[in-house]
Amino acid sequence: MYKSPSNNNELDHLISLLSKIPGLGPRSARRAALQLIKKKDVLMRPLANALASVAENVHPCSICGNLDVENPCHICESSKRDRSLICVIEDVADLWALERAGSFRGLYHVIGGTLSALDGVGPDDLNISGLVERASDPELKEVIIATNATVDGQTTAHYITEQLKQFEINITRLAHGVPIGGELDYLDDGTLITALNSRRPF
Repeated sequence: MYKSPSNNNELDHLISLLSKIPGLGPRSARRAALQLIKKKDVLMRPLANALASVAENVHPCSICGNLDVENPCHICESSKRDRSLICVIEDVADLWALERAGSFRGLYHVIGGTLSALDGVGPDDLNISGLVERASDPELKEVIIATNATVDGQTTAHYITEQLKQFEINITRLAHGVPIGGELDYLDDGTLITALNSRRPF
């Protein structure tokens, strides 16, 4: 629980809000707040303006769920993307990671999480129906399921596969196994088993 370091309600409120950002605990939030205050003109005010602009202008794409100032987003609208491919991902952060890698030139579909009975997340809580609707496009040839390699991610992948079986499209899954640069001694049992089961000719 956050404890106030001062009697300044405005400063306390800022630190409290910063501490809610993933990756920032109370200590990191206090350090961030101090840096913002020390650098008001070069950091705090530009940051405040950027936050206000993003809050006003950035929205989810009505087609894929990406965040953009345009709707549909620039990826969905691009004539340079391969419209026969859709990569299904859990979150916009995953989309950014794939775009950063620069090797995928198809379209995306952000479902917004994973199925989780424990957390009460069912199919209606995710954007799976939108994916099923897009799968009816005759131009689509393949759906790549790129959910995370967790129990919930695997469950979600199987559910999506069942929903898409009615369409004449290829359904593929991202490969899992030994990462580049990884050492077997440091890998968990699940990764090793998946790597062995997914082996291919050399």
